[in-house]
Amino acid sequence: MESIKEKAQYWLSDFFDKDTQNQVRDLIENDEQQLTESFYKDLEFGTGGLRGIMGAGTNRMNKYTVGMATQGLCNYLLEQFAGEQIKCAIAYDSRNNSEYFAKITASVFSANNIKVFLFDKLRPTPELSFTIRYLGCNAGIVITASHNPKEYNGYKVYWQDGGQIIAPHDKKIIEEVRKIKDFTTIKFDNELKNVEIIGKEIDEAYINALSGICLNPEIIKNTPLKIIFTPLHGSTVDLVPMALKKIGFHDINIVEKQAIPDGNFPTVKSPNPEEPEAFDEAIKKAGEANADIVMGTDPDGDRLGIVTKNSAGEYILLNGNQTAAIMVYYLLDQWEKKSMLTGKEYIVKTIVTTELLSEISDYYKVKCYDVLTGFKYIAALIEKNYGNMKFVGGGEESYGFLAGDFVRDKDAVMSCMLIAEIAAWAKNQKKTLYDILIDIYIKFGYYLEGLKSITKTGKAGSEEIQSMMKKFRDEPPESIAGISIALIHDFEKGQTIDKISDLRYEIILPKSNVLQYDLLDGTKITIRPSGTEPKIKFYISVHDRIDSVEEFYEMTKTLETKINIIMNEVSNYDQIKKTKT
Repeated sequence: MESIKEKAQYWLSDFFDKDTQNQVRDLIENDEQQLTESFYKDLEFGTGGLRGIMGAGTNRMNKYTVGMATQGLCNYLLEQFAGEQIKCAIAYDSRNNSEYFAKITASVFSANNIKVFLFDKLRPTPELSFTIRYLGCNAGIVITASHNPKEYNGYKVYWQDGGQIIAPHDKKIIEEVRKIKDFTTIKFDNELKNVEIIGKEIDEAYINALSGICLNPEIIKNTPLKIIFTPLHGSTVDLVPMALKKIGFHDINIVEKQAIPDGNFPTVKSPNPEEPEAFDEAIKKAGEANADIVMGTDPDGDRLGIVTKNSAGEYILLNGNQTAAIMVYYLLDQWEKKSMLTGKEYIVKTIVTTELLSEISDYYKVKCYDVLTGFKYIAALIEKNYGNMKFVGGGEESYGFLAGDFVRDKDAVMSCMLIAEIAAWAKNQKKTLYDILIDIYIKFGYYLEGLKSITKTGKAGSEEIQSMMKKFRDEPPESIAGISIALIHDFEKGQTIDKISDLRYEIILPKSNVLQYDLLDGTKITIRPSGTEPKIKFYISVHDRIDSVEEFYEMTKTLETKINIIMNEVSNYDQIKKTKT
């Protein structure tokens, strides 16, 4: 078996550029640990593409691993669409080397005689999804690592429906990538002869399509709304203001320090709209301007964080479940008021997203589908279009949402437009988004969620995460926080175990390394390794009924305490009493 040093020595051959050779030589001579991390395995082309730390080596994002992935994809496309002029769109975000990797990708496609539409500068991921269908492409690539640390980049693959690849294409593309054993078989075209640069005309078509989600243009026109927006050094710096102005918002104030695209993300610890610290600059600006709402998008523009005022006038960051609940409620409520609900509509959520969305959809007699974590499963459901039903909207707890079906991925540009409209609608009633959220809790039930992530990096960390999942699967607890487990949903085995009756039921979803415990009181706990980060995640959902604003504040303390107890137990899994299934 080839040793790590032997694998590294190969990268010193003349085929590799001088910069790569120098990086590898430095690792061999000075950093054995990083040498191991860079070469102990090949960077895996997963079910969505590539994601990894940038640098030289087989387990890193670089010209050659990106080239290998693209060559494998080309081989699959040439087989699937033999005899056709194959077309592919490519977009990239503000991360370090994103433009470089986009051009490497375009070079390989071009060398394989595949027509490439390459954006002239950075664009948000959802615009790439839109572009694939708009230009009739067979596939698409976006170079991004979303909200990962600055050391990372990635490569996401989309199919001709505009959604990320799913079975069977994902596994078949992986097979083609794995067939490539020799980097010298990768074709490069430095002249980019089959590449067409695209830009403004696609922006206009995209924004025009997005504006169709607007339900109350008169309210927007008659309700001044002061908006603070931060792109967090990412790709939405132009598109979000353009989209908001298109539907009638004009008082849009951008956080200047964060308006410069920069892959080092210098003003934030993490460019992640889930993190309150990412909004420090924006909230400061909002306070000075007495703004109604703050919006922040992640680097590739598919996820949106919202900050609104509570009853005390303090700026509060809503979580992804809360934002999704507000948007689903508004869409269904307005569709009903405008007689647009016909009984053929549906929404979609992931299995780790709040059950509050199900409660809301049940009230409006709208079907709610559950899918695995990942927006590609929502896109796949839209594409299948069961019974000619109409997709209203769908979301996930990690700050992703989509309304309408012309984009097939979560869309922060669209979400900015929708949430701004809802904020204007609320203000027209002398309310904030926070007030609307409490109204939802009183009407449908107070659902509160928590997330605990444990990071385990490197080879050892990956093995530890797998060990933790095995223990939770093979030796599940009898109870958590003193509450018995009623159901165990094992999505990898494809079965639900009823602990009360000892019966087993089939899960009609694709297999996935996810476990879900339903407790007797309705609490839901989900455990899964992240598909994009070196983390294991614990999702906790608790709920109860409230009848007033006063009860909301009291119940918040009760539910938060319960979540913290559960988090402490599940994250110290060796201390939980286990029982064999």
